[in-house]
Amino acid sequence: MAKRAVFVIAQDNFQDKELLDSKKVLTERGIEVKVAAKTRDKAVGKLGTKLEPDLAIAEIETKDFDAIVFIGGLGAADYFTDDQVLQLVRDFKEVDKILGAICMAPSILANAGVLIGKTVTSFPSEEENLRDKGADYTGMQVETDGKIVTGKDPTAAIEFGEKLAYLLEG
Repeated sequence: MAKRAVFVIAQDNFQDKELLDSKKVLTERGIEVKVAAKTRDKAVGKLGTKLEPDLAIAEIETKDFDAIVFIGGLGAADYFTDDQVLQLVRDFKEVDKILGAICMAPSILANAGVLIGKTVTSFPSEEENLRDKGADYTGMQVETDGKIVTGKDPTAAIEFGEKLAYLLEG
């Protein structure tokens, strides 16, 4: 059965390149990717990409996916304190699924409490929050620690996608 990943983007101001490049890597490797946002209404990226999400966040079920991946961009901050999103992260972690986050989005994982003792990276603006929440921040392009993959910024999107695909194929 094909592996499935759900990419969570902000309704507004997600980072286009992080979504498109990493999603392309997964789909080229035969991994089914769905995109979710707060609602199914049109989502708009920082660089102008417009798309209609496949799912609203409330419709995501852990049993349906092998990985959940949070895309960065300034809009990702909308999820930093979103109880529904933070619980979703914990639910995926609890059933040992893959967690991914790039750019600012690793703070979503940190705020959900799943990065304690984990080696991670993110956009430099999130370093202090990640450290405060118990993560070992490196500032590298991409870090993988167990089933958690984090990426630094849009320039890491392809490598980030490759690491996710590798874990999904494993």
